[in-house]
Order: sequence, then structure tokens, then C-alpha cells
Amino acid sequence: MIRVDNLTKTFKAFEAVKGISFHVAPGEIFAFLGPNGAGKTTTIKMLTTILRPSSGTVMLDGLDPEHHKMAARKKFGIVFQDSSLDGEQTAYENMEMHGVLYHMPKKVRAERIERMLTTFELWDRRKDYVKKFSGGMKRRLEIARGLMHSPKILFLDEPTLGLDPQSRNQLWTHVKHLNETENTTIFLTTHHLDEADRVAHRIGIMDHGLLIAQGTSAELKEQTNTSTLEDAFLALTGSSLRDEDASSTDQLRDYAQIQGSIK
Repeated sequence: MIRVDNLTKTFKAFEAVKGISFHVAPGEIFAFLGPNGAGKTTTIKMLTTILRPSSGTVMLDGLDPEHHKMAARKKFGIVFQDSSLDGEQTAYENMEMHGVLYHMPKKVRAERIERMLTTFELWDRRKDYVKKFSGGMKRRLEIARGLMHSPKILFLDEPTLGLDPQSRNQLWTHVKHLNETENTTIFLTTHHLDEADRVAHRIGIMDHGLLIAQGTSAELKEQTNTSTLEDAFLALTGSSLRDEDASSTDQLRDYAQIQGSIK
């Protein structure tokens, strides 16, 4: 479903992504991990057509985003770390707007909105303004919206950031259910390694622009002779602190760019 070959991205003299290659099978949950500044955000921006690769190729469900950008963008949904919901609209209105942007017929929109809001336990709150929602409810709504147009791929960038353990657990339960019932391919990033250990079928670890390891959680533990995914991660990447990733302003701009081009 996702195939990346020798992907690079250079900013002037700085090589942020250094010839990485990997694939994600249809219906797979793939966790893309790495310290801050490892190159994850740059990679995701290339996968989601926001940045153009310096070299190498990306294929999304058989489409090359560089040459078929509009068609490729309809293949995926994306949820950034920071909310891009309109707090002055209701949950239903946020979903409706997304469906309109993706040119979904009115009847299909209505059916899909009810299905997604019901699945994420928000149907009873569909008429409430989003600004009244808790953090966990907003994240569930964003994922429901990302799945609104029935994408084959869903990108989740730190979807549980700032959520309490109960909300995190509930969110992943819903995501796993959608993955199983709709065969949606999930590409996620998280700094909660227990989440990746629990939900991901396979894991890729990136550092200093390179994909330094990939495999199942069990394979990574065996490779590093460790007993937990966190210990395996630290064995591969070290324990030094790194710079922060993209700002919320950058992410909001990226979301607007994707949505604006669908029109």
C-alpha cells in the first residue's frame, strides 16, 4: 500500500532524509518511530505530498504522488499532532465540511458521518460545538473525520499527545477496530512506545535521517537483546535529548494545503 525506495530530502547543505526504503502492506499498522529531529516529520510530509522528494520514489496504492498528486491525496486521511478542527462548528458540521471538500455525494456523506461518529462514540454529541469537547473527544473526532472519505491509508502523527491513559486506550481500541473492519492501512508516529508495542504489526525506527531498523516488536527486541520496545529503541538511538519537531503552525498550514488542493 505504501512503498518507499531510496527516498532523500535535502535542504541546501543539510540532508534530512538519507536514502530510506520500506514498504507497508495493505491493512497493516506500521509504527514509524524516532527521536525528535530524526527525519520522521520530513518523511511524512513527502509521503503526504506536502514536500517534494530530492530523489527516490514514493508509491501510495500504486500512485506516484509526484505525478498524480490529486489522486494520491484522495487515497489517504491525515491527523496531525495539533487540532485542525473548527471549534465554532458542531461535530457534524466539521464532518460535513470534510465530505464536501472530498466531493462526496450528500447521501453518502450523511451515511458515512453517522457511521464514523457512532463508531467513535460521538453520535450523541453531533450537535455540540467542538470547543466544548474534551481533548480525547477532539482526537476521536479528528480521526473520524480523517476516515470520512473512506481512505485506504490513514496517517496518524502523535494522535494521543496530551491525552490521559484512559483516552489513549479508548482511541487505540477504535483505531484497531477500524483497521480490522475496513482494512485501513495505518501509518502512525508516537513517543508512547507502549502504544506502538501494543497496536503495530511492524515498526520502523529512524535516526539521523536513516532508517536504522525495522521489523516486529519481537524482532527488534531480539536484535538488541532487550526485553521491552523502549529498551530496544534506546539501544538503537541512544539516550541524548534532541530538538523538537515541526510546530503546530506548520502542521495547521500543511493540513490546509492538503484540504485546499482537493477542492
